[in-house]
Amino acid sequence: MKMNRLFALPSLALCFGACLATAVESPTTSPTSNKLVIHADKPGGTISSNIYGQFSEHLGRCIYEGIWVGEDSPIPNTRGIRNDVVAALKRLKVPVVRWPGGCFADEYHWKDGIGPRDKRPAMINTHWGGVVENNHFGTHEFLDFCEQVGCEPNICGNVGSGSVQEMMEWVEYITSDSDSPMANLRRNNGREKPWKLRYFGVGNESWGCGGNMRPEFYADNFRRYNTFVKNYPGNQIYRIACGANGGDFRWTEVLMAEVGRRMNGLSLHYYTLPSGNWGRKGSATQFTEREWHSTLRRALEMENLLAKHSAIMDAKDSEKRVGLIVDEWGTWYDPEPGSNPGFLYQQNSLRDALVAGATLNIFNNHADRVKMANIAQMINVLQAMILTEKEKMILTPTYHVFEMYTVHHDATLLPAELQSEDYQSGPDKIPAVNVSASRDNGDKIHVTLCNLNPNASAEVACELQGAKARKISGRMVSAAEITAHNTFESPELVRPSEFKAFKVMENGFSTTLPPKSVIMLEVQ
Repeated sequence: MKMNRLFALPSLALCFGACLATAVESPTTSPTSNKLVIHADKPGGTISSNIYGQFSEHLGRCIYEGIWVGEDSPIPNTRGIRNDVVAALKRLKVPVVRWPGGCFADEYHWKDGIGPRDKRPAMINTHWGGVVENNHFGTHEFLDFCEQVGCEPNICGNVGSGSVQEMMEWVEYITSDSDSPMANLRRNNGREKPWKLRYFGVGNESWGCGGNMRPEFYADNFRRYNTFVKNYPGNQIYRIACGANGGDFRWTEVLMAEVGRRMNGLSLHYYTLPSGNWGRKGSATQFTEREWHSTLRRALEMENLLAKHSAIMDAKDSEKRVGLIVDEWGTWYDPEPGSNPGFLYQQNSLRDALVAGATLNIFNNHADRVKMANIAQMINVLQAMILTEKEKMILTPTYHVFEMYTVHHDATLLPAELQSEDYQSGPDKIPAVNVSASRDNGDKIHVTLCNLNPNASAEVACELQGAKARKISGRMVSAAEITAHNTFESPELVRPSEFKAFKVMENGFSTTLPPKSVIMLEVQ
């Protein structure tokens, strides 16, 4: 068993657990239960709703069929955008969507995606399946989609194969209300008033598919390109620099030293692979408990990554002005049999729900530095919220966790201390329980807990300091099998249900978390 102590300062968090947690072996005691203390008397900062952001790339069936079906499609749509998908995303209260990539972003030339669709030039999507991209979904369509969903756009600019002028003109086209060439081009294409564009990424994965750059070379490119990302009247852009690949801490050191004062956010990409082997990642639905454990163990590595990258950023930015933007994260398995391997289509099981719940708890507890995260990806790709099959649509277990966690959006973080039992598989151990807590504007406290152990319930005794539990209600995502997943034939096999296994105590509450479950408790 390990003691996970949660601190208000994430720079103290150096290992796995329910965020801001340091796992410490006690030399004198051997606790036999899970103990939680929530400090409602010591509130932290705000959990940005942008932590619950999404990512949509021109990849496989994410855009085409997932979002865009065209105005002449028999699938109900509004200006070519699927109505059922928009309605489902609105229920998630999606705050922000990143587009057009991903690796696709650094081969995308935005002028190919404006004007009459039948006159837009096609291209080959060299990264993802070698298919023809007809550019029917471009700037106007994406920003229309964002307006329909009610979310902020986060556009990623082309540094890898694009010019400074191209990036400068794209920002002008979107945000300028002046009598200028790009603003007038936008008007000629049917949009009189400019859009608001708050978030703009200056390149994507510049260390890899975005140009194979060294951090020093990218830092110089960021200086140059960022200079021409203009703030036109009425629009202020939050500039996101390309950050590290997982544990490349030197990249963060160089970027913070060279251009830390010129950026608003620095990205981080980290994917969870059951095997850790990119050549053979493992199946999304056919896996053993050992693979379940290894997936969750690797997902919990996010705690270490955030702690170490944050510490590097703190050395140059003690006021935490620069946000850490985890704009690609999630599980990555082998593609579904029979699908185009370049489309990265995978199923989504209860295992993904636990990865989502645990990771979001980690993000919540690092809210002082993590200001946005974008799960990869929104529809039909990797750890998706939604899967579609022509006119059909299903919601995944990950979707249901995101919906359940909307209670944390823009709420106040409540620091917590968690003493968790271990969940062991073979020689590897991880904390069985994972948690975050917040208080909303209505003074309700929400606690989200994950029991990562698929075999045993977890008894948790919670002490509330600075608050009293009078009434509790709960919801849960779980299933009978670790491989349970929703299909078009059985679309509601994994779905939220009411949770009642708790008891109000004099100083807090106690609860019993079923095996392999994600729980949300509302305390009033």
